[in-house]
Amino acid sequence: MEERTRAYLRGRFRDHYRRTEITPPPAANEREWGFIPWTEGPDTTMVRHRSLLELGDLSEFLVRKRPRHVYFSAGRFRDPGASSMHAKDWQSADLVFDLDADHLPNVTLGEDSYAEMLATCKDALMRLLEFLEDDFAFEDLQIVFSGGRGYHVHVRDTNILELDREHRREIVDYVRGIGLEYEELIDTETVAGLGRKTPTERRTLQIEGGWGKRTHEHFMTFVDDLLAMDEDDALERLQEFDGIGEGKATATLNAARNNRDGLESGNVTVHTAVSQLAERFTKTAVKRDNAPIDEPVTTDTNRLIRLPGSLHGGSGLKTVRLERDEIAAFDPLVDAVPETFRGQEIAVDVTRGGEVELGGDSFTIAEGDQSLPEYVAVFLMARGRAEKEKE
Repeated sequence: MEERTRAYLRGRFRDHYRRTEITPPPAANEREWGFIPWTEGPDTTMVRHRSLLELGDLSEFLVRKRPRHVYFSAGRFRDPGASSMHAKDWQSADLVFDLDADHLPNVTLGEDSYAEMLATCKDALMRLLEFLEDDFAFEDLQIVFSGGRGYHVHVRDTNILELDREHRREIVDYVRGIGLEYEELIDTETVAGLGRKTPTERRTLQIEGGWGKRTHEHFMTFVDDLLAMDEDDALERLQEFDGIGEGKATATLNAARNNRDGLESGNVTVHTAVSQLAERFTKTAVKRDNAPIDEPVTTDTNRLIRLPGSLHGGSGLKTVRLERDEIAAFDPLVDAVPETFRGQEIAVDVTRGGEVELGGDSFTIAEGDQSLPEYVAVFLMARGRAEKEKE
């Protein structure tokens, strides 16, 4: 990035912060702060181990330093400005989740557009929130568009703030479905046999919530698809599963036809073959329903995370706080475009053109000198695809 480009972006970031009020996180004075300035060299040059007292008033600091990126720690410390983690004296930490489109299994880098990647990431966010709200019953959540390629969720329920790394790892394993076993989702009870002295064992899939409910939903979708098929097609479909031959396929299809209500209630003892089939859908649920979070972020009790409300120096977009009921309608490529950068054009030299979707419009941008809407030009400059030209 040329110095003219850095100087321009520094100045426009300052203009943005002059007209923007940034709300600091709870217990801001107990957190470590860090920032990356607009300087020459790699983008990883961070100034850190600062307390808010050292930075001064947050709004004044942002206007004065107009940082490229600004962060605060998930951890809370007795001495957040100390130069070593041991000397900081850790007290507690938010539980932070990071979803990055670059790391999602169903995103193809180089093929999916920026908009497509962000849409896929929003779907992953909704799955994550289902785990946090329904499975864990967390209540104090802050949801944030990162300004780049994903979302952050900060959990601040008081009962989780002092969790160590190992316990946070257990939460990670749960939302990822790591190590999940079918037998963990089964409730077993002894039932007196009708007309028999020997009691029987009834096994029921947990369907009220959690991974049991997810497994059951996938299983019942398959059962209903099966019942809609011709018999020969249904039997052929069942025999596609390893270990299910003609006999088990016939037994399973008969159980589905004759006792769908039992299956709907989670009863998997209507036939042995049914239970064996239902077990296969635990893996289906994990594959389709897990939350593909960046695991090290959640287990790191000292993690620095991007400040909500700040600008992302790699895109020029805002880091946006979102209320729960705003997520569905939120379009990051429209709603995260700063008003500061709207309404004017500037001259840039585009070094790498291509398609850009931003501000509600699509642009096909050629290489070379040209005038572009400033928010598009800032996006390209921040991403290393353009340099500022003299007006």
